[in-house]
Amino acid sequence: MATALRRAAARGRGLLAPPARGILSRPGPPRPRGPLPRTPWTTRGPPPEELARAAERRPVREQVELDTITYAGRQHFVPGLARPRFPPWDRGWHDPWHSPGPRYEEMPLYRERGCFVCHQAVRMLEGVRQAQWLTKTKLVEGLPAAVRGIVDSPACQLEDLEERVTGAVWRARIWDTTEVAPRRERYCPVLLEDLIHLCRLMCVKYPSLTKRMLARNYRIAATWERESILLQVRGLNGILVNSMTPIPPVASKEEILATEDHVLETFYPISPTIDLQEVNVYKELNDTGFKDGYPYSHPHTLFFLESANIRPKRFRPEQLRAKMLMFAFGNALAKAKALYGNDPKVLEQPIVVQSIGTDGQLFQFMVFQLNTTDLVSNDGVKNLVWIDSDHNLYEKAQYVPEVKKRVVTKPVGIYGFQPDTFKKFLALYLHGAV
Repeated sequence: MATALRRAAARGRGLLAPPARGILSRPGPPRPRGPLPRTPWTTRGPPPEELARAAERRPVREQVELDTITYAGRQHFVPGLARPRFPPWDRGWHDPWHSPGPRYEEMPLYRERGCFVCHQAVRMLEGVRQAQWLTKTKLVEGLPAAVRGIVDSPACQLEDLEERVTGAVWRARIWDTTEVAPRRERYCPVLLEDLIHLCRLMCVKYPSLTKRMLARNYRIAATWERESILLQVRGLNGILVNSMTPIPPVASKEEILATEDHVLETFYPISPTIDLQEVNVYKELNDTGFKDGYPYSHPHTLFFLESANIRPKRFRPEQLRAKMLMFAFGNALAKAKALYGNDPKVLEQPIVVQSIGTDGQLFQFMVFQLNTTDLVSNDGVKNLVWIDSDHNLYEKAQYVPEVKKRVVTKPVGIYGFQPDTFKKFLALYLHGAV
């Protein structure tokens, strides 16, 4: 104890140095530090003036081009050496199977102005709303009164309707193949053919149905302008039922004039031409797909099949309805320009084209009426479309029976059949003949 007191007194008089920090001592307050010495250059480097002077003193080095060393002489791939580039081989004659073809700018149909094309594979992002804006069309929910009258009329119904239609579904989904579950791309066309065949049985009651023809693999082309945007509908589309006589107008003149007050819906900031294919090599063509003098020259009903077996390749119902509207409009516009010329005008006799789309179970029904070919501005008379969507013909097709405790609880068959869906299918087929 006395030794510690003597050391403390000696430290107070400055005779002993303070013990090292961390060895039986407490840290004192931090000592004040003075300013850092000023340096002519900061840590970021010399000032710009010094860099400029150093650049002037630095000798200029000449750029020497180096030859690219390839493995062309080795005649095989060598890692680390560049890939050789050889001049194109001249065959000495024109081979159409191995010809790169001319550039777009050298083609005779090249145009500086781009054209937006709607074809069979186009999937519209905004669906029916986008198709409405492109075709200047007003949407009406449900089927028109003329078609509803045929649906509700008992005289226009097929005898033994439920038995015949369920037999068609049985044949398409179960009897037509030896597989346990047929693919969609197989049973969709079979079901559509059977349903159309059932509609043809009404020819005995309505002989004017014999004046129709079924067309496949024909090509449509229709060109129009919409607010300085050049548009086309072209290429293959669905199966078309042609008629010798056109479908009478569905809407009256008062309903057509009332469309002038309708405001088309926009979807800004999305472009109305999104998902359409832009091309610069095209021809402004309007063609119905049939030669002059063809007796069945009036389009009646378009049938669209969504039969892709892989789900990502299928069209959603909204996209399918948009494609139905675009191609129904294209067929009507091509027919209108063939009858009345290319001058934009309000048609004295509107053109009606129907459309039916299905994936083998879910059905979409549409009636389109072309009232005007003046499509540039949003003002004036609009076209009309009636859409009745999402109707199941049946709920489920059971391929393998359900068995519980060795008892069949759900046998193989078609369940949830809805005859009203086929009644609408039949009504659209009979429209114009009843």
